[in-house]
Amino acid sequence: MFASIRGLASRTPLFAVLVVGLAGSAVAQDTPVTPAPARAPEAKPQAAAPAPAAPKMAKVGEAAPDFTLKDTAGKEHHLADLTKAGKIVVLEWFNPDCPVSKAYHTGDDVMKKLATELAGRDVIWMAVNSGAAGKEGAGLERNQKAVTEYSITYPILMDESGSVGRMYGAKTTPHMFVIGKDGKLQFAGGIDDSSGRGAGKVNYVSEAVNSLLAGKDVAVKEAKPFGCSVKYGSDGT
Repeated sequence: MFASIRGLASRTPLFAVLVVGLAGSAVAQDTPVTPAPARAPEAKPQAAAPAPAAPKMAKVGEAAPDFTLKDTAGKEHHLADLTKAGKIVVLEWFNPDCPVSKAYHTGDDVMKKLATELAGRDVIWMAVNSGAAGKEGAGLERNQKAVTEYSITYPILMDESGSVGRMYGAKTTPHMFVIGKDGKLQFAGGIDDSSGRGAGKVNYVSEAVNSLLAGKDVAVKEAKPFGCSVKYGSDGT
């Protein structure tokens, strides 16, 4: 048969072209086609990790920064628990070896007298020591001794990292803060109008707390703090 076709092709040029084309097509159909390699999907750019939120800074009239600290006896104190329980909270930045802080715990003992007066009126008074390890007046042992030395009747909270002190912007010892039952900071500054030269005539902390207890607005919300500088660590912690 193929001989007949070849003979016909030799006599008919157009037929020969058709035969050659069909043969080439058959060869092409029988030849396996290697698929092109799959294209790798383009890598999507990854979003940058969000920067850590900056700690909330204390501001009079706004919610006081929450914290949990242990006192010299190892007991934890959580600010939010106290305000939820309907307590007014007074914070006193403290350094047992600062002459100004010491003066308010000896002699007339302004701190103890006022704290005792307010203790039975839904007011919680706490001292905070933000001194870094190795600094003047810092360390658990020194502050445990101070409790007895100054007959302190309220807890001294240890903040060696300085994180709580920095959130509140505590600059001096003593630096006072009054937090209302609503959890908002109502007063920040020096305890009175003495500027560290002995007990003053106007005690801002007493006036602020009594105003809050009477349901009144605090007249003096801020006063210049005085005393020794808070002994924070030099590494920024």
